Amino acid sequence: MNMNQKLLVTLEGGVKRITFNRPERRNAVDLEMFAAFAEAIDEAARDESRVVVIAGAGDSFCAGLDLSTIAAGDAAASLDVAATVRELINPPILRMRALSKPIIATVHGAAVGIGFSYVLASDVRVASEAATFSQSFVRVGLMPDGGSTYFLPRLVGRARAFELMATGAAVGAEEALRLGLVNRVVAAKEFEAVTGELAAQLAAAPQPSLARIKGALSRAEQEELAAALEYEADGQADCFRSADFREGVAAFMQKRKPEFGKHKTTAAKGDD
Repeated sequence: MNMNQKLLVTLEGGVKRITFNRPERRNAVDLEMFAAFAEAIDEAARDESRVVVIAGAGDSFCAGLDLSTIAAGDAAASLDVAATVRELINPPILRMRALSKPIIATVHGAAVGIGFSYVLASDVRVASEAATFSQSFVRVGLMPDGGSTYFLPRLVGRARAFELMATGAAVGAEEALRLGLVNRVVAAKEFEAVTGELAAQLAAAPQPSLARIKGALSRAEQEELAAALEYEADGQADCFRSADFREGVAAFMQKRKPEFGKHKTTAAKGDD
């Protein structure tokens, strides 16, 4: 069952596989893919799946937001960013954590921006040796969303989370393992076999047990996560209105280093 060609969804042997399928764009996500991903996660609560696997086609997991889709014309200016985040990004993140079935993120290549957020929202995270992780939002004048401001500091501590978010630095697979961002690192040639075996193992496990384990671990987080997602929606809208974001997108499209702070921008909110 394919949502569309950009997001492939299959269900076999109790394993639901959701694959970002734009390898020519490093699986960058556009608005259509956001909606399809949200629908696929929502359906996982009702279908015959016993485990959900999230993957990326080709050499990347997900390169984050496809900036080319909003770079042309006045698309960014006309977009209601807060509403879009609340409608397309926040619900599947909450659903991923509330879902009674385990979710495995299988990361080969780059997990960037919202792609990294989807990884953090998953229950088990397996990386190939070629995996890299980056909170790249700041590189184009944005802030992290998709729950990263909630998940990341709880995994690596506030200071390290701030550094990763404020610099947008990429973390390799072994460093990600050391920081606790992933459960294991697997050799590229063994990656498909190992992740397939793990998915099969969880699909064969007693589902009431897994549901209760996941529920117990997630029981206290829903209210705090929802509040973090709300803050991210408002904050991202502020960032989208800034001159620094316009400069970040222009620099990205022109393949040059951005020069932030050169133009007047709106004041950041959040200290009121």
